[in-house]
Amino acid sequence: MSVRIDLADAAEHALADAVPAVFWTEDAPPGPLRDPVTAELAADLLVVGGGFTGLWAAIEAKRVDPAREVVLVDAGRIAGAASGRNGGFISESLTHGLAHGSAMWPTELPTLLRLGRQNLDEIAALLDEHQIDANLQRTGKSVVALNVGQAQALITSLQLNLAHGEQAELWDREQAQADVHSPTYCAALRVRTGSGTVHPGRLAVGLARLAEQFGVHVYEGSAVTSLGLDGAGISARTDHGRIRSRRVILATNAAPPLLRRLATRIVPVLDHVLVTETLTPGQRTSIGWLQEQGLTDPGNRFHYYRVTPDGRILFGGYDAAYHFGGAASPADPARMRSYRTLARHFLQTFPQLAGIRFSHRWFGAIDTTSRFTPFFGTAYRGRLAYAVGFTGLGVGSSRFAARVALDLADGCSTERTRLQMVRQLPIPFPPEPLRYPLIRLTQAALEAEDRTGRRGAYLRLLDRLKVGFTS
Repeated sequence: MSVRIDLADAAEHALADAVPAVFWTEDAPPGPLRDPVTAELAADLLVVGGGFTGLWAAIEAKRVDPAREVVLVDAGRIAGAASGRNGGFISESLTHGLAHGSAMWPTELPTLLRLGRQNLDEIAALLDEHQIDANLQRTGKSVVALNVGQAQALITSLQLNLAHGEQAELWDREQAQADVHSPTYCAALRVRTGSGTVHPGRLAVGLARLAEQFGVHVYEGSAVTSLGLDGAGISARTDHGRIRSRRVILATNAAPPLLRRLATRIVPVLDHVLVTETLTPGQRTSIGWLQEQGLTDPGNRFHYYRVTPDGRILFGGYDAAYHFGGAASPADPARMRSYRTLARHFLQTFPQLAGIRFSHRWFGAIDTTSRFTPFFGTAYRGRLAYAVGFTGLGVGSSRFAARVALDLADGCSTERTRLQMVRQLPIPFPPEPLRYPLIRLTQAALEAEDRTGRRGAYLRLLDRLKVGFTS
């Protein structure tokens, strides 16, 4: 009992000075404060949502057709929601991991892997070409096992990675702990290809700047309140203006959807993140981690962590909170419970860092779908296209999704739009009051699997229905 009390006290001490602010925003060069829409505008393409999907859609639209008049609007600041509040991991995967892609779209997986790899290569090339310093590091990842059952599961994961061309190796306890010095590791799967880290704040600032250089008109503080057909296009109203556009891309992530059909297939799940103060040279030496790859564990309730460019540790995940009706409040006591849980887990992972302080804490909404991957479609007689539902893996795949949405809005049949993943919709969530207890039941089943290592009858049923809990 005393160990638990000491750990709890240490966690409280570590959190004492953590400010409720997003580290990435504070660490990025400030972008200009852009004006809201206050008049009537006309456009060839209106992009609603200034996160990564919207920014990529605007950029790619101008790259394809520089003469196209493109307007982008955001309800708040550019990348003020999920795009600026994530852990800064970037992946080639379009399917929320190899195992999930194999289970959901086995015949399409080679194509999805090729398109995903090409997408990340093109992102890297664009950042280099336009000198966007987003600190993209393609260092891969390590999946660390915290118990014997997880270590056994890594063997299957190794075989799957090797079968699909990834550079991967399995490490035993001694090798895993020699690389990253944590007493909690039983084994690790080191995957050197397919993923990396990025500074999402700098990436967003750079993409917004590039969009404006290409001629995109960017407006902030301009929430779209309604959409409607308007002659040969769509009219979008804001609180103080209106935009008439021939085509619209909806890239609103977990925000309350402007299309009723989206509300049945997305739930906002709250994710929590901590960032430490900058480590001293001695603290840095004590943990190893010289390759600075992303780290995660294979549990259903998993952690993700990484080193920031200035030598801090970002530590997030584990709690995925859904509140009745999708409600979220910064003052909710549940937020502090989640931060305390993360702080305790951090100190268990790195006991040699006892006494360290967290400088930042924040949470954000993830647009979760029942299959854990985004979905796509059109509305308003094909004049509007949407891409939403990234379920926490959208930093890289948002560019691919933006290109899908552009194809759909332009009525183009392409390799992207012909994918089953694009043509199929995820199973909808039931409405409240059924949604909340069903999600809690599913979360309880996943927690039970983490404890016992056995996949119960309920989860096996979801697997047969191709609901996305194999990722």
